[in-house]
Order: sequence, then structure tokens, then C-alpha cells
Amino acid sequence: MADPLPDTGALQLQLHPEPFDPLVALADWQRSLAAGGAEPAAAEAHFIGRVRGITAAGAPLEALELEHYPGMTEAQIARLAADCAQRHGLRAVRVDHRVGRVLPGDTIVLVAVSADRRGPAQRGGQELLEALKHEAPFWKREWSGGVGTWVAGNTAY
Repeated sequence: MADPLPDTGALQLQLHPEPFDPLVALADWQRSLAAGGAEPAAAEAHFIGRVRGITAAGAPLEALELEHYPGMTEAQIARLAADCAQRHGLRAVRVDHRVGRVLPGDTIVLVAVSADRRGPAQRGGQELLEALKHEAPFWKREWSGGVGTWVAGNTAY
């Protein structure tokens, strides 16, 4: 098993106040890993999440607003990624997450992980995604009918 997140380039994290293309971010991550000179990992797992068009109550969603504390949010995501990497033997992790006003259909999150085997990559990616959903310090407000409602909790799946 490779050392989890063996160097500073093994964790890439970016919060985006504007829309981003997850496939471009993924390609950039893969290029940077290849440029680092390490042998490519045998497995990668990727997840791209988009904003649903309905609120938790089932009303049409106009927008989702994500607030965060700069610095604190990145530090917590880095801790979550490092913990997950340790448990699953991940070699590299990439997390891109939107902040600010996000529209239905927009990409909200990209999670990409690499490992020496498919099982650790898939389990590590899933665990990190769930940790982001439940433990990353984002505060969400759903906008519908011109009214913003703070989201009290997140769905497990």
C-alpha cells in the first residue's frame, strides 16, 4: 500500500465562487499527478455532483446558496481528505466545491481519488463524499419563490 497523501501535491483542493467544469478540473488533476513523476495509480474513482432542481420540500429550486468560512472550510476538508486517505490507502485526492450562489444543474462538487486498487478507491471516494456532505462547514440556503430557507440537515445519500 502506498503512503497516504505522500506529498503536498497529493491533495488538491479548490473552492469555486463561480461555475467550474469538472472534467477540466479532473484532467488538470491527472496531468499534475503525471507531471509529479510518480508511477500512476492503478485505480481512480470520481464523483461529480450537480444541484437538483427541487428543494428538500419538493418546490422548484431557483438557486442554492452556500456560505462558508474561508480558511476554516479548506482546513476541515483537508483533514477529512487526509483521514480518509489514511483509512483507505489513497495516493492522491482532488476536491473541488462550489460556494456562493449555485443554480440547478450546475456542478457543485467533484471528488476524485486514486489508489492502488479499485476497492480502496471506490470506498475512499464514497467515504470522502459523505464526509463532505455531513462534516464540511458549509451552510446552505435554498431559494424558491423568491424566499430563502436555510437547510437544517443533509440527506445521507
